[in-house]
Amino acid sequence: MSYSLKILASVVAILFLFINCEDKKKTPTPATQNSKEASSTSEIDNNKTRVVQDTFPKKTKKETPQREEITNENVVEFLTNYGKENPETKAKITTRLGEIEVALFESTPLHRANFIYLAKEGYYNTTFFHRVVPGFIIQAGTSDNYSTQKMRTKLGADYRIPNEINIPHTYGTLSGAKYYRDNDDNKSEPYEFFIFLGEPKKKRHLDGSYTVFGKVTSGMDVVEKIANEPKDEQEWPLKNVVLTVEVLD
Repeated sequence: MSYSLKILASVVAILFLFINCEDKKKTPTPATQNSKEASSTSEIDNNKTRVVQDTFPKKTKKETPQREEITNENVVEFLTNYGKENPETKAKITTRLGEIEVALFESTPLHRANFIYLAKEGYYNTTFFHRVVPGFIIQAGTSDNYSTQKMRTKLGADYRIPNEINIPHTYGTLSGAKYYRDNDDNKSEPYEFFIFLGEPKKKRHLDGSYTVFGKVTSGMDVVEKIANEPKDEQEWPLKNVVLTVEVLD
């Protein structure tokens, strides 16, 4: 073989080896590429879903059971049932002048249940001691706030409590206020109460006409302070005596 032929043979052999190596470098098939893309996409989507769920959790609306409005037709049944479910007989009245603790009588179950009901509903927390008469009474349960009237409308605007008159008034007793018009049965106005701090001779028109349903057990000094607050011609304190009522046990 001539020298030229040897060189030509060598070149051909090198070319063959080069082509053979190129064939062995396989490129990914479309199926493989799609599989990778699908895997990547799925992972991103799952992450997105997880982030969305963590960022925006579903909110469930908590429903508060609503009690029926009290009327003169259902008042006895309502308060009787409520009294069985809520047997507490002690409460604390807090004012800017101090605290007053009261015990409620089980012998006047409707008035006791009514007081506990209004206290737990937060009604008294919208009211004042709105009438003060030294040596006689301090009266609470209303105000000139819109929130007070709104609460009365919600709970029962017109009902009255049948009288449970069986206890005489003494120093520190708690009684239900009442309307005089069309009230021969001496029914109590449910939203207002008064604490008696008068002498026996000052209670003559109270006994037999107003239901005594509790008594102050602590804080009569605070009651006296409230009674001696400066007041206007209608016996309303010049500086409001706001109260809150907490049921104890």
